[in-house]
Parts: sequence; C-alpha cells; structure tokens
Amino acid sequence: MLPVNKKAFSLVEAVVAIAVFLLFALGIYGGTQLVFKIVYSSRIRILETGILNEEIELIRNLSFHDVGVINGSPSGLLNRNTTTTRNNVDFLVTRTVRNIDDAYDGTVGGDPQDLAPADYKLVDVSVICVSCDQREPLSMQTYVAPKFLEGDPAHGALFIEVFDANVQPVQGATVHILSTSTDPTYDFTDTTDNDGMLRLVDMAEGLGTYHVTVSKTGYTTDSTLTISDTTPNPTKPPVSVMAQDVTEVSFSIDLTSSISIETINSLCSVVPNVSFSARGTKILSTDPDVYKVDDVYATDGSGAYTFSSLEWDDYGFAVSSYDLIGTIPDVPFALNPGVTQPIQLVVGPDTAHSLLVMVSDSGQPIANAQVHVTSTSFDENILSGVGSVRQTDWSGGSGQDLFTDTTQYWTGSGVDVLSSPGDVTLIDVAGSYVANGTLESSIIDVGTQAQYVSLEWESLAQPVEAGPDALRFQIASSVSSSPASWEYLGPD
Repeated sequence: MLPVNKKAFSLVEAVVAIAVFLLFALGIYGGTQLVFKIVYSSRIRILETGILNEEIELIRNLSFHDVGVINGSPSGLLNRNTTTTRNNVDFLVTRTVRNIDDAYDGTVGGDPQDLAPADYKLVDVSVICVSCDQREPLSMQTYVAPKFLEGDPAHGALFIEVFDANVQPVQGATVHILSTSTDPTYDFTDTTDNDGMLRLVDMAEGLGTYHVTVSKTGYTTDSTLTISDTTPNPTKPPVSVMAQDVTEVSFSIDLTSSISIETINSLCSVVPNVSFSARGTKILSTDPDVYKVDDVYATDGSGAYTFSSLEWDDYGFAVSSYDLIGTIPDVPFALNPGVTQPIQLVVGPDTAHSLLVMVSDSGQPIANAQVHVTSTSFDENILSGVGSVRQTDWSGGSGQDLFTDTTQYWTGSGVDVLSSPGDVTLIDVAGSYVANGTLESSIIDVGTQAQYVSLEWESLAQPVEAGPDALRFQIASSVSSSPASWEYLGPD
C-alpha cells in the first residue's frame, strides 16, 4: 500500500493565502502609483514655477505703459491667455493686470480726491497644465510702478456694482467691457469682488461708448442696450466715462427661474394647443414701452409649455381663441429667483364678451366672495373661487359621451335644438307638436375632490298652454364615469 501524503493546502487555506497576497500586492502597487503621482506633480509644479518666473521677468522688462492686456484695462501688449509647452507638456498661461488706486495720495471719489488714480499696477500670472489632472492653477503676483507721474489726465474711472433681487452684492459675477470708439479700444472680461464691485480706473474718455454685460453661471444676464428700431429709448444705454471723473453704474442679476404652464378646462381636463401671451413688468425701452418678456406662445399636445431661464418679475397671461375663466394661482403673480412655478390656465369656450374678476385682500385671493355684476340687460351673482359647469346650447348635436364640447349632448328624442340655438323645443310635425320629448346630457366628470355648492337651471317661462309641469329635470350621479346604468332622481 502506498503511503498517504497529508502535506497539502485546503481550499480555505488557499483562498486566505491568495487574499493576503493580493492585499500586499495591491498595497505595493497603490503605493508605487502614489509615489509616481507625487513625483509627476512635483515635476509639473517645477515646470510651472519656471514658466511663472519667465513671465514675471518678461513683464518687468516692459515699460510701465505697456504693462496691460490687449483691449483690456489697463491696455497694453500682453495677451490675456496664451499656451506654452515645456518637456512636451502643454500649459495655459493667464495674465491679469489691474490699476491700483493707493490711498496714500487720496482715492478717486474720496477725500482728498485723487485725479490720477492709476498709482501702480497689480500683475497676476497663473499657469495650469492643460492635459494633467490639475484642479487649481499655480499663480504669482507682482507690482509694477511708474518711474515718473502716473495716470493720464484725459482718463476717468468706471465703477460697476452688481447686486441681486434682494439688493445683496453678487460676488464673482463676470463683467464684459466693450468699447470700440475709444483710444485705446477695450474688449475684456473681469469679475466683481466680495462687495459686488468692479472698479476700473484710468479708462479712456468716451460719451456713451462703453457696452457692459454682466453674467454668472446659473444667473440671469443684465446689460446695456444700444439705440435701435426695437429699443429707441433704452432704459440702460451705453455708459459714458468723463475725464477726471467717476462713472458709477449698477446691474442686477439673480438665479434663473422657470414657469410650467398647463392649460385645462373647468373639469380639470387638459386642453391642448392653446395660444397664449405672457408679459412681465420689466422694461427695456420706453416710448413705446418694450418689455423684456412680451410674446405669444402655445401649449403642446399635452397642454403644457415651459419657460426656462426666466428673470424674477411679475408675470401676467392672456389666451386667444378661448376665454380665460381662471388661473391657479391668481395672475399676475410674482416669480421669485431660483424657483419653478407651476401655473394652470383654466380656459373655456370663446365668447363675444367675458369678464374675469379677481377678489383679493392684501394680495391674497378670497374664495366664496359674492360678486354682483349688472348692466342694462345683465344681472347676475356669482361666487369667487367656485368653478362651474354650464350649458346653454345644444345645437352641436347628439352622440357625445363625455362633456367636452359645450354645444353637444348624449342623446335625445322628440326635441328640436337646431331651429333656435340655445332653445330646446318639441318637434313641430306639420303644424302640430309631438306629445313629449327628452334630452340626455353628456357625462360631466368633475373628479373626486369636487364640493358641490348649488345646482341651478335657468328656463324661460313656458307657454301657458303647456301646463305647469311641462318641463321636468332629473339628475343621476355615480362614482364612475362609466357605470352599468344611470339611476335618475327627480320629479316623476
């Protein structure tokens, strides 16, 4: 008999051994990768530091008046952005130059007044690796001072303030300045500080030449407008800069909002393809007034339309080819910044004359308020905030199961609804009326949350010959719009 060899590994032991080996192997691999990453990052940082030193030395060898960005403020010979390559690695270099108004000799608009506020310049150069996983750029700053007196006596200052809907400063807003008719010309962007301010000194004099646009990601945009056929008298025209003076201008931006429109009828059923107009209150130009939002739109096949990237404002709506019989909530309404507001426009059949009455107290809608409307040939009382279903015409004919067309009904016999639309009479056969007739309406579905207030009918006086009980009404109800049968209740 051969001896049995018991020196072996069990399955559990093998799995544990492999797991321990993988743990050490992955740890060594991860540590090696981390070391390589640190070494590579250090190498990139060394290259970036060398680029920054080169940039600063280049700027120091320029004359003071040449230290600036092309079409920027201050204007100079430097490009705002440029790309350079070191050791086959691409880097993006960004240069920023700002005039500094030192308080030692007074400030522009201060006491004492500094008539030449461009005392010296702050230069900021940042560099970032284009193809690396670098999140923050490496930057270096330096000051550049003039050898002799600073500033140009023919220049002025432009102070731009940006605030939100609550008049709070907006930090980090992007400001684009464009002026093509000054000397030098300007076309650059900058950002507001913690106080929502961008202070530009030593700007060339110009009358109505500076176009300013203020924006921020996720925010609305505000800007100056030029005179045109559509904006003959803009409320915010291009800005002027006067010599030895400070021009202050303000802009307002905030988070964008949206409005989701839904068009429905009084039974809360969707009404598709409804044309409507929307208008805000903010004006771009006067004489005539040109509104920021003032146009005609239409809901889609699902009765929906969405406004996106809207500015906070008070908005009102009107419909065409329909009567606007109500809105949820009441309009006009105030749209706040950074919200999505659903609006339901309740529409009905278009009539020659209609009136929508809004009853409110301190801006809050009042329900069940009695509204009395009278005229020469009209006198009616209605309750606010109470929906209604009304039918006064059956000339559209029979065959309509669910109540959608207010001129149709389900079935009828022995009645004439065509000779005089709006009237229901017995059929006249060769000069004699039939003995009786019936008319059954379509099914009116008011949903599951309806609270009934009243049931009314308005019939004119019947002919005396017809007798006192010539006209009878019956009603049937059900929790379903398709019951097996309808059980009518009413006078027999």
